[in-house]
Amino acid sequence: MANATGSFRNDIRFLLGDEERSLRDVDPQMTVLDYLRLEERKSGTKEGCAEGDCGACTVVLGEPNDTGGMGYRTVNACIQFVPTLDGKQLLTVEHLKSRDGSLHPVQQAMVETHGSQCGFCTPGFVMSLYQLWLDGGEDDRGAINDALAGNLCRCTGYGPIIEAAHKAGGVAANDAIEQKRRSDVAARLTAMVDGAKPLAIEHAAGRYYAPRTSDELAALFVAHPDATVLAGGTDVGLWVTKMLKRLDPIIYIGDVADLKSVTETDDALIIGAGVTYSRAHDALGRVAADVGELVRRIGSRQIRNAGTVGGNIANGSPIGDTPPALIALGAKIVLRMGDIRREVPLEDFFITYGKQDRHKGEFVESVIVPKPAKGLAFKAYKISKRFDQDITAVLGAFALQVENGKVTEFRAAFGGMAGTPMRAKKCETAVIGQDWNETTLGAAQRALAQDFAPMSDMRASKEYRMLVAQNLLTKLFIETTAPEVATRLVGKEAAYV
Repeated sequence: MANATGSFRNDIRFLLGDEERSLRDVDPQMTVLDYLRLEERKSGTKEGCAEGDCGACTVVLGEPNDTGGMGYRTVNACIQFVPTLDGKQLLTVEHLKSRDGSLHPVQQAMVETHGSQCGFCTPGFVMSLYQLWLDGGEDDRGAINDALAGNLCRCTGYGPIIEAAHKAGGVAANDAIEQKRRSDVAARLTAMVDGAKPLAIEHAAGRYYAPRTSDELAALFVAHPDATVLAGGTDVGLWVTKMLKRLDPIIYIGDVADLKSVTETDDALIIGAGVTYSRAHDALGRVAADVGELVRRIGSRQIRNAGTVGGNIANGSPIGDTPPALIALGAKIVLRMGDIRREVPLEDFFITYGKQDRHKGEFVESVIVPKPAKGLAFKAYKISKRFDQDITAVLGAFALQVENGKVTEFRAAFGGMAGTPMRAKKCETAVIGQDWNETTLGAAQRALAQDFAPMSDMRASKEYRMLVAQNLLTKLFIETTAPEVATRLVGKEAAYV
């Protein structure tokens, strides 16, 4: 597949608002933000951090769903590459208006509540609120906060903006005009790409391939084993915007339908490598509530709408919030090269910092997450400087089974304590077979110092990391013992929750 011309097409087809676009000869690493500002001269979308943190570049992407309508999600334009728009609708603040041509209800609510001062961040906030409006609006304060956690405002403050979210309301589910509009947009997008060949770009600046099936992906990756596999771009995008890397070729998996499924069996959850955090959230929460809450705290909604569970694993971050939790649950991954597949325990996939058990031409196809056995307590704790949208300093995840007061099963995994996410095996040995009491807790805490020699960096010192990791064992003990034990340990009746 050195030359993909015969089996692929080279034009990027999408809707910019309601206008059709067909782009050729595009640098595959051009960001959506640069395209909007430099090519389309739509300057409402702002550049702040260029790494998906501040939300000033927030736009809304729409895609046809299984019911013939449209699904909408917010993403960060600064780390989204233009070719990933293929088959989608891109909406910016310039496209918002009410049916009579006046200010959109979200914009009007921002005006009426004085939700803007300097205005730089306002378009990003408006787009986050617009996505809420498209989904029917939101009255719950927590849900609104979650939707806005990826947008930073340093002058107005969030009070008036949250008030605007309440005031704006949303599209009623039975709004016939809105449903007809979405159906029409879905039909247009489907007609643009349905039956067409998959997208490929062979540009002077680099190559980009977007297969539609895992078989096509496997063949491409064997032909281009040094390619960068792109999913949501929440990590890879920063390689371009911050590290100024040239990636050639890029193989995009966001159009591979069979990698975007979540399958639930009696004993496991199977997550395709292309499944975003947002889509995996509910299913993971059903497996273990703490995993669902952990996913909710990964990045912002914009990041979770783009980033994938498989990508987080494949990139091998030493923290990577989901791997410690999945390791504690005993997860496996399916690796594929060509037609050959192999299952690897997730804990064995991470070899050392920057190195994983993955051969050239081999990619993560799916993640298999076992459902906890009856009576197994699972807890996951994320420690960071900010509650939302922050890189973890230490993450601890624990699977604990206690029968008749004795520990029969214990798996402890940590992120941020070593060059990879890994189990604390000496800590586990100190616990298994012992009475689950304060003596065993102390032995487990001491054993952690044999499992890990954490490093100091800008997020935490090595001493802090070790102390926090040991304290997380205390938290686990408190939450899995009788109220009177927890009360004695911390010295107050309200300790046991």
